[in-house]
Amino acid sequence: MQLSKSEEELMNIIWKLKKAFMKDLLDAHPQPKPATTTVATLLKRMTDKGFVGYESLGRSREYFPLVKKKDYFAKHVNGLIKNFFNDSPGQFASFFTQETNLSKTELEELKNLIDSEIQKK
Repeated sequence: MQLSKSEEELMNIIWKLKKAFMKDLLDAHPQPKPATTTVATLLKRMTDKGFVGYESLGRSREYFPLVKKKDYFAKHVNGLIKNFFNDSPGQFASFFTQETNLSKTELEELKNLIDSEIQKK
């Protein structure tokens, strides 16, 4: 299951804060700040999708992530590779390295990361 752009923006705030009440989420949201009802609707949808949980404390709810950021984005990137790069990590890597204007230093850092992963396997 995937988040909409608005849900993803709110989810990033929740991941950053780890636990948050509605006021915390509104305070952390960039300008222009959404209406409280909009955030409440997003939270309801995200709860229904299984991304966010909450604990009721009196009349308030403290929200927290149920999905790790790393896991969400790993699934997202794998879907991107499958859908846009014919399920070929090589095509993705080629596109990424050629189209993102990486410096020589950044490319060397990527190479070192890949070399490190190769050694682990």
